[in-house]
Amino acid sequence: MDQSAPVSLVQKAAWRRSPDMPSLPEVNRSIAVQAGSTWRRAAAFLGPGYLVAVGYMDPGNWATSLAGGSKYGYALLSVALISNIMAIILQSLCARLAVATGRDLAQACRDAYPRPVAWGLWLLAELAICATDLAEVIGTAIGLNLLFGIPLEIGVIITALDVFLILYLQNLGFRWVEAFIITLLGVIAVCFGIQIAMADPNWAGVIAGFAPTTEIVTNPDMLYLALGILGATVMPHNLYLHSGIVQTRAYGETLPEKREALRFATWDSTIALMFALTINASLLILAAAAFHHTGRTEIAELGEAHTLLQPILGSAIAPMLFGLSLLCCGLNSTVTATMAGQIVMEGFINFKMAPWMRRLITRGIAIIPASIVTIAYGESGTAKLLILSQVILSLQLPFAVIPLVTMTASKAKMGALVTPRWLTAVAGIIAAVIVVLNVKLLVDFVTG
Repeated sequence: MDQSAPVSLVQKAAWRRSPDMPSLPEVNRSIAVQAGSTWRRAAAFLGPGYLVAVGYMDPGNWATSLAGGSKYGYALLSVALISNIMAIILQSLCARLAVATGRDLAQACRDAYPRPVAWGLWLLAELAICATDLAEVIGTAIGLNLLFGIPLEIGVIITALDVFLILYLQNLGFRWVEAFIITLLGVIAVCFGIQIAMADPNWAGVIAGFAPTTEIVTNPDMLYLALGILGATVMPHNLYLHSGIVQTRAYGETLPEKREALRFATWDSTIALMFALTINASLLILAAAAFHHTGRTEIAELGEAHTLLQPILGSAIAPMLFGLSLLCCGLNSTVTATMAGQIVMEGFINFKMAPWMRRLITRGIAIIPASIVTIAYGESGTAKLLILSQVILSLQLPFAVIPLVTMTASKAKMGALVTPRWLTAVAGIIAAVIVVLNVKLLVDFVTG
């Protein structure tokens, strides 16, 4: 007997409307879950977590981590750790929503809320993706400029080519997209490993930095950077992305099969996000060791950091590794943000068009403002814009997190895979912390 059938009837009654089409229809359920050992089945779920992890180490995160590390040393490592724990919990809820309901977060919002509410959430999600893309497009352009001397304006246009890269890789199979992302992540890890070894940080200070201090909340400047790190770590578009790409796996429809799929998907994202924490912490540690402890406490621009690494670390390879890892981060992030844009557009408003046209529009939404900003401000304004984009993301977070937490806590909507009460309580605290911090940021901004 199909153990999911009784649950499905109850779940259907809890939603305002039925799904019109699967998430990412061209790759939905395209990766087989092989029968056999537990390890073989678990291996089939390896991949989506690393696409999600990309969003936790994008160029916008670089700007906030550079600024935080150079200005406050290792103190904001605790923010990176807490943000990562929040991310692990929230991403596990995304996988739970996808497996239990067959919907991504955008589809779930459209099917659960009245049309005006769903359209409002869609506009906010698009704004968040624009802020994400702005950071990633500029970051990629800076990476191309640092490595090859390509002008920023030209570099921004070159990022449009990711549209065709995604199409080519998806035509080969979604596993190729994941392999491309994981390969670039490997390059980033090697680059940072070498740079950290060269910087020789104070490891006692690093360990102490993971302990939170009250100054983070009481100091408005530190709070601004802390919120930027939070916005760069727990990113709204990642919640939509994860709930979509989990469904590329062809897991079964029975309750035991769904439970197994949820377990494997959660392990995949948790391990991948711990890797992302390692990269984020490495960037902040590098900034603290190379800049803060040499008296350069105002470093926030990626280009400036690149230029200063050679004289400070004493090797010509350091700035090259920095530029290469930045370029890899930018390429990775533009690929995943474009996919998130597709999920948001299709899920919220059921907008169907040819895949290449859909991706071109999604990318154009980012490239046009990025081009204007880059031409108007040049490299000198990119650091402030990158940090501001991350704060904007932080302000958008409640509008993705609150629907996610409330829907996954609903027995009627989730059936037997409803979130345990203890996990809902923890996720609720996370949502409350995000809202309170955002309110404080706004108050400080208005009164300051």
